[in-house]
Amino acid sequence: MLFANYVNNLQNTINEEVIPGGMSTYFVTIPEFITVHLGSPYDDAENVTVAFVDYIKNVASSELYPTWPENALKANIHAIVSVALNRVVLEWYKARGYNFDITNSPQYDQAYFANRGIYDNISNIVNETMTQYIVRDDQVIPLFAEFCDGRISQCDGLHQWGSVDLANEGYTAEEILKYYYGDDVSIVTGIPEDLGTGLGYPGEPIELGNSGIIVLREQLKLNRISQNYPLIPQIEPADGYFGQSTELAVLAFQDIFNLPQTGIIDQATFYEIRRIYTAITRLSELTAESSIYDEIYEITSGTLLEGDIRPRVAIMQYILDVLSLFYKNIIPVAYTGIFDEPTRQGVIEFQRVMGLPATGIVDYETWSLLFNTAIGVFDTIPPETTYLPYVRYPGIDYGKSENGEPGVFIIQVMLSYISLVIESIPPVNINGVFDDETERAVIAFQTEFGLNPTGIVDETTWNEMARVYDEQRYSGVSVPQGII
Repeated sequence: MLFANYVNNLQNTINEEVIPGGMSTYFVTIPEFITVHLGSPYDDAENVTVAFVDYIKNVASSELYPTWPENALKANIHAIVSVALNRVVLEWYKARGYNFDITNSPQYDQAYFANRGIYDNISNIVNETMTQYIVRDDQVIPLFAEFCDGRISQCDGLHQWGSVDLANEGYTAEEILKYYYGDDVSIVTGIPEDLGTGLGYPGEPIELGNSGIIVLREQLKLNRISQNYPLIPQIEPADGYFGQSTELAVLAFQDIFNLPQTGIIDQATFYEIRRIYTAITRLSELTAESSIYDEIYEITSGTLLEGDIRPRVAIMQYILDVLSLFYKNIIPVAYTGIFDEPTRQGVIEFQRVMGLPATGIVDYETWSLLFNTAIGVFDTIPPETTYLPYVRYPGIDYGKSENGEPGVFIIQVMLSYISLVIESIPPVNINGVFDDETERAVIAFQTEFGLNPTGIVDETTWNEMARVYDEQRYSGVSVPQGII
C-alpha cells in the first residue's frame, strides 16, 4: 500500500496533539529498540540491538556515578536520552549508509558497554524519565545534547561534574539543563511505542501522482536547496502533490548530484536530498527540520494530506463513508482518524465524480464540495438513520457564526439524534452553520446535563455531548440495516 510504511513511521515518530486555539504540539515516539555499533563509525565492529530503556540504563551507568545527587543524575539522563533520540529520529547513521542507529564511541556519541552491570538508583531514575528529552523552543527534533565530564575534557554542552555542583546548590534538573544549553530549552515527554520509528525513506519510490505530507516535506527541502543551486527550479505550488513541477525539480537535482535521472525520489535520491539539505542548513541537530514542520502547519492549515492525523480527518472519513452510499464510485473508508492510503483513494474517487483534479489532497475546493454535498444528503434523511463515529474535540470552541464549520456539522448530527430521545432539547437542522436554532439546542443540552448554559460548545460540552450521543445511540441498541 502506497506510503503505508511512511505513514506508520510518521504517525509513530512525530505525534500531534491539538490544543485549544487549533495549534498543534508534536511529540517524538520513544523506540522500543536501538541498534548500537560497538566502535567508532569507521570500525569493523559488532552491532547489537537492545531495548531502548536498557540502552539508556547502560549508558547512564557507564557515564555517571550513582552517588551523585538525584537532580544531577536526572539532568544527565535527559541529555543521554535526547542524544539517542536525535540519532534515531534523524537516522543520522542510516542516512549515511550504515546499518546501526548509534555508536558506543564517546568521541561521536556516548559510552555503552555490552553486558555491564546497572546501578539500582540509576535504573529507577531511568524508569521514571526515559520518555523525557530536550528540545529548543518551537522545535520538534530532540536536541543533540553534547556533554563531557568538565574536568579532563571540555565542551560547549553539559559538564557532568559541574552538574553535580549545581545540584548540590539546589538547582533542579531543568535548571541545570538551562544553565548549560540556554534558557530556550525545555524537557518534553515522548510517547513509548512498540512500532518502528524514523522519518526516513518510506519504503516505496515517491513519484508522479503521489500526494501527502511526505511529498510536501520533500518539496520544501528541494525548494530550500534550489536557493543554493539555482538550476533546480522552484516547485510551484509546494502543496503536497507530486506534479510536473516537482518532477522537473527532482530531475534537475539528480542531474546535479550525479544520480540516475528518473524524476522519481527513490531511496538514493531521498537520502541525497536530506544530506544536501542538512549540509546547507549547517545544523547537526537539523533545527531547520522544525521550520519545515512550521511550513507544513501553515500550508496545511486549511488542507488535509495523506499522513494527517487532525480531528478533521475523522470528519472527512465519515462524510466519504456517507457519500459512498449515494455515489457508487466513491469507496467507503474506515474511521481511523489517520489520513491513510485508502482514505486518499476515497478522496481521489470523490474528486473524479465531482470533476475536480484527482490529487488526493483535500484542499479548500474539495473540502467545500465534500461538506456541501454531505449537507445536501443529511437534508433528505431522518436523524434516526444516521450513524456517527466518535470524533475527538477539535481544539476549537464553537459559538454563533454565519460560516459553515465541519465541527458544527458534527455537533448538529449529535444534537439532532439526542433531541429525539430527550424531549427538553429542541431539534436542529443539519446545515453546518451555528445559528440561533443550534444555540438554543446547545443551551438546552447544557442545562439538561448540569453544564454552564453558555450556548458555546467548549471541550467540556463537546465531550459530554459525545458521551450522551454514544450512550443513547448505541447502548444496547443494534444498528438496523441501511443505517448511515
